[in-house]
Amino acid sequence: MSSINLKATQSPHILVLGMGGTIAGLAGEPDSKPLQYQAGQVSVEDLLQQVQAAIPGELKLVSVQLANVDSRNLSESLLTQLGNTVKEALDNIAVQGIVITHGTDTIEETGLFLQATCGKVAEKLGKRVVLTGAMLPSNADGADGPNNLLGAIRWASTPLENCPGGIYGVFSGKVCMAKDLAKRHSTALNAPLMNSPASPIGLINPSWLFGVKAVEAAWNEDFPIPQEGEWPWVEILTSHAGARAETISHYLSTKVNGLVLAGSGMGGFHGAWKPPLNEAVSRGIALVRTSRTGAGLVQADIPEKDLSGCRAAGALSAPRARIGLQLALNAATQANLAGKPLTWQDFFARIADLPEIR
Repeated sequence: MSSINLKATQSPHILVLGMGGTIAGLAGEPDSKPLQYQAGQVSVEDLLQQVQAAIPGELKLVSVQLANVDSRNLSESLLTQLGNTVKEALDNIAVQGIVITHGTDTIEETGLFLQATCGKVAEKLGKRVVLTGAMLPSNADGADGPNNLLGAIRWASTPLENCPGGIYGVFSGKVCMAKDLAKRHSTALNAPLMNSPASPIGLINPSWLFGVKAVEAAWNEDFPIPQEGEWPWVEILTSHAGARAETISHYLSTKVNGLVLAGSGMGGFHGAWKPPLNEAVSRGIALVRTSRTGAGLVQADIPEKDLSGCRAAGALSAPRARIGLQLALNAATQANLAGKPLTWQDFFARIADLPEIR
């Protein structure tokens, strides 16, 4: 994969990274069937051209197309490339902030990934990394992408006294921490912020600001970014009525490194799973338990005592818990190679036990 020269522009600027998604999509019949479209068709440079007239003349923007994909096809190798690019850009004194255009289907995974791998360095350097996207393709009547992109650029370039550097998401005129981004509706324009703490851009609620600072205070250091080929294999399995033991035992003969169990209610899973899960633990497969409900805490030893080797996910959704477990497993491997006897549970706790913003 060719390297990207981020030092070509030395004057102060906001870096805009294009990853594709609906914001870069095109509908064949934009007026009558805007939801029938192909994602990742428009370049990030063209997206910026659509909003250029509304951008202050003194604000310089530089765009880089990292990918142009439907985010449902987001790959671990693309996350590696994105994470390395963001870290390199944060270290560049000319980059004042970073905006990332991204598909909404998997934006919650990317939000958690960037917080876990780049959150501390962004805070220390006083720079904002802002994820945004759209629910309607770029050529649809009333497309939401341009306003979301403008909001993200505005937040990336807003003076730090309003809110510290860090990893954020901007949609529908509101800002939240990117680790809290969650798409909880299939079509609503504000879907990526549903069930996520948010405040209007430029009018940050003091309690929300306190919550952001509390999260950053609890965040000690960034996780290493897994390189291509280093990502642990972790799958998500959903408990349901009539769940079968074979759902778990299937993986006992594979090289899977971890399983995220999306349980019912408070994170409980079907009793048929218990024997093969005990076997999975004995084989060194990491287990994380979360809830399929989409909201609320999953706590240790509730509704019943956890299996040895199983960790409650706290407020993490199943997709975020999967990314968190992958990063924790990789970090534990790197730590052990460096002679530090830390477990994946030690690292996962740094993600799952962060303060909540209410």
